[in-house]
Amino acid sequence: MKRCNLSPRQLLLAMAICAAANASGQAADTVEVEELTAASFGEALDLGEATLGFRARTERVDTDGTGALDLTSLKTRLTYQSDNYRGFSALIEMDDVTHLSDFEGGVGDPEGTEVNQVLLAYALGETAIKYGRQRILLDNQRFVGGVGFRQNEQTYDGLSVTDQSFTDTTLFLAHIDNVNRIFGEDSPAGDHGNDSYLLNAKYSGFAAGDLSAYAYLLENDDAAAFSTDTYGLRFAGKTGATDYALEYAIQSDAADNPAGYSADYLLAEGGYRLGDLTLKAGYELLGADGVDGQFITPLATLHKFQGWNDMFLGGGTGNIPGGIEDVYASLGNSLGGVELAVNYHQLSSDDSGVSGMDELGSEYGFAVGGKLGFGKLSLKYSRYTADDFSVDTDKLWLTAQAKF
Repeated sequence: MKRCNLSPRQLLLAMAICAAANASGQAADTVEVEELTAASFGEALDLGEATLGFRARTERVDTDGTGALDLTSLKTRLTYQSDNYRGFSALIEMDDVTHLSDFEGGVGDPEGTEVNQVLLAYALGETAIKYGRQRILLDNQRFVGGVGFRQNEQTYDGLSVTDQSFTDTTLFLAHIDNVNRIFGEDSPAGDHGNDSYLLNAKYSGFAAGDLSAYAYLLENDDAAAFSTDTYGLRFAGKTGATDYALEYAIQSDAADNPAGYSADYLLAEGGYRLGDLTLKAGYELLGADGVDGQFITPLATLHKFQGWNDMFLGGGTGNIPGGIEDVYASLGNSLGGVELAVNYHQLSSDDSGVSGMDELGSEYGFAVGGKLGFGKLSLKYSRYTADDFSVDTDKLWLTAQAKF
């Protein structure tokens, strides 16, 4: 579907060429005298570094009326990053998730081995270009993220350009061919073919904070209901001990989406730091357009939002019919290297006439974690109390990780 006179694909190519030319012009002398650590690309591969990481986790889910289930899993990650040769470098990352206990379902950590990232990168001056399977995390990951909490990360196949040639400005543009979802290669839902464009421009020249403008134009070939056009603005920053974030976005259906709707997103959040103690409160709306549709975020790191219990995944859309209003508060503290967090969410329907529900439910959770020797150990608990939506659910995670 043509959206403008200059197609996003042409815009992506033009941005890559112009940004590289701009960086080359600004940094020509620097590039000319730059000390190269590798005499050839083959030597750059020989001089690369490998890291090995492990993350073991036990997750327990106790659902009212169904009973409890648990899963212990181990993720092993091997990452190789080459050295740089004339701006070129390569990266490959392999993940293996092994179940150490019987899998009973109900936990989003499938077993399997796959390539998490594999890419060729080119950097010149303030411009970086990546081609291949890569991690993409934009702003607070509300719209585009990696779902890093799960054992199998979400990554993206495509071409991306990041440019910081302009003062206090970061421009990001990507074309996505495929989304490698957390369900793994063996699942029919593990890969979603795409012809999608991600555009994000951030200006950090204001003393009060950073202003981001974005356009996420998603065309999903395997799940047409995920195809959307989203345009938005985000302002986030801090003054003294106070931090804040304001964000607004509007979304409509795109490509072959069978729905026809226009819905809003709104965020207002504020926090205050008192020594090592941080208090935060906020309001988030994922709106609805009557029975026609609701604002969805299919590429988001959904576990970060609307409570850790993941009650409102909506089949991967991050919303349910009638939309969701979330009023939340959190408290965080750091004591002797141990991080503590407590949060609370009160969730209600944006349009009860559509959903047939008013108060959806509430959730509270706490987390404690810190370094232990050469690794990290954390404990996280969340309890969802149902009103009109779903049933009471408790979840507990015990995680240990190390990296070498």
